[in-house]
Amino acid sequence: MALTLASIGLYGVTACTVEQRTREIGIRVAIGATRANVVRMVLSGAFRQVALGLVIGIPLALLAGWLISSQLFEVKGHDPVALGLAVVLLAGCALVAGLIPAKRAASIEPRQALRTE
Repeated sequence: MALTLASIGLYGVTACTVEQRTREIGIRVAIGATRANVVRMVLSGAFRQVALGLVIGIPLALLAGWLISSQLFEVKGHDPVALGLAVVLLAGCALVAGLIPAKRAASIEPRQALRTE
């Protein structure tokens, strides 16, 4: 459930960012940016947000596991396999959630983008 909510949230934020930066993206395409450059720009912004979330979330998850293990009998405080799997799944979902707005941004026509307010 948390992964689904995170993916939907990341998609929403990325799509909103692309919508707000339509003119900038149009200007970049007009002066020679390739579609790959635009996709890379949008995906790097999405993965920057994921990285920030992981930098905050992983230590908090380890702290929460330590707190739970100190309160419950024979419960491990951390599971590296589960934590690694969660990171990989989050990265995969972030790729899909960021790729949809990135492809939309890459297909922006410069003339149309400059007319958009």
